[in-house]
Amino acid sequence: MPESINPANGDLIAGYDEHSDSDINSILTQTAAQQRRWITTAFPERAVLMNNAATVLRTHRDEYARLMTLEMGKPIAAARAEVDKCAWVCKYYAEHAESFLKSDTIRTDASDSYVAYRPLGIVLAVMPWNFPFWQVFRFAAPALMAGNAGILKHASNVTGCSLAIEDVFRKAGFPENLFRSIIAGSKRMDRVIEHPLITAVTLTGSVPAGKAVAAKAGSLLKKTVLELGGSDPYIILGDADLDKAVPACVNSRLINNGQSCIAAKRFIVVESVLEEFTQRFVQLMREKKMGNPLDESFDIGPQASASLRDELHDQVQRSIAAGAKCVLGGNIPDSPGSWYPPTVLTHVTKGMPAFDEEVFGPVAAIIAAKDEKEAIRLANDSIFGLGASVFTRDVIRGKKIAEYELEAGCCFVNQFVKSDPRLPFGGIKESGYGRELSWFGIREFMNIKTVYIK
Repeated sequence: MPESINPANGDLIAGYDEHSDSDINSILTQTAAQQRRWITTAFPERAVLMNNAATVLRTHRDEYARLMTLEMGKPIAAARAEVDKCAWVCKYYAEHAESFLKSDTIRTDASDSYVAYRPLGIVLAVMPWNFPFWQVFRFAAPALMAGNAGILKHASNVTGCSLAIEDVFRKAGFPENLFRSIIAGSKRMDRVIEHPLITAVTLTGSVPAGKAVAAKAGSLLKKTVLELGGSDPYIILGDADLDKAVPACVNSRLINNGQSCIAAKRFIVVESVLEEFTQRFVQLMREKKMGNPLDESFDIGPQASASLRDELHDQVQRSIAAGAKCVLGGNIPDSPGSWYPPTVLTHVTKGMPAFDEEVFGPVAAIIAAKDEKEAIRLANDSIFGLGASVFTRDVIRGKKIAEYELEAGCCFVNQFVKSDPRLPFGGIKESGYGRELSWFGIREFMNIKTVYIK
């Protein structure tokens, strides 16, 4: 039985019964029938409902934010901001979906030839716990506006959020069964992917989970989009404005209690500013307060579970054993809940978990580089390629590094990496493939259809 456990104190919030195979088959059958009707609905009618969803989110903002905080420990202010962002993506696609999917006329020797965008059918979304509303809405808003239907398999520890999201669409007036949540363990996903009514799969999660889903979907020739892990490098050049760079770096490392694929994880600092950057960075990390995530006076809540916290601590300990220096944090508090303090490791080098692995928590790795060239080499020396950032007063130089030299799907200059409905989001290498958001994202689960008339 899936359970939601409050990571702040270890208390049980709720337990849930899983759907049986028969239940899931019935849900998929009903969803497929509804999707066939949905594709005949005009864009203006879809937009009304999607705008309604934004209104529902804003109306119930505090309720949904509290649910997220209780289930996975997100600071309450960040949880409210997440609800607002979900409302934004709903309104964005309500406004732009029709123009994004307008047919493109192509001149050929035909009397008429064009590219049309038609929905694939039911998209299965396998989603993680760290942004339990946002990860879902950034898939669901474009998918539903495009004429697809959605089936959500959420992480088991945020089942309450999963059911709440289904209810958002119900409250907004969407047709019954167009978007459904299924409660089932990860080991049962192969059978769901195999179901003939599932036409495509999107997954946000770990590299092993992504590879498993991609292998199963690929064997059935079903389209996938994967947004996987990251070990985002932040390059601090010698001319960086540290008054702006240090707060941006700290905020990025601690966002969502450090549990974000696009959080800054490796801080690669050229030697000329290494000492000053490190001193400022450690001091600001030390000032961040850890405590009850429902209390807005605290900056950092618990890790999402004890097992994840223990895995994080093991990465820290193995890095120290390999030669890293722990200059802040690095200990497990003797208190109930899944707590881990802001931690800073220096003297981090290749071969340590803090360099090579995704460190999913409030642990920063500071890495020394002789110069710009070495900093770029170290940034790219990773199996991941989701986000990256470079800090420099020379914006032209920063733009060149971001566009041409950093190996990542999202590269920022003088700003921490973040997602935005207006911009495509996704990675390369073991951070996955495909794109979400923008017009790129809404076209991922479409039949890009050539129509030729002689």
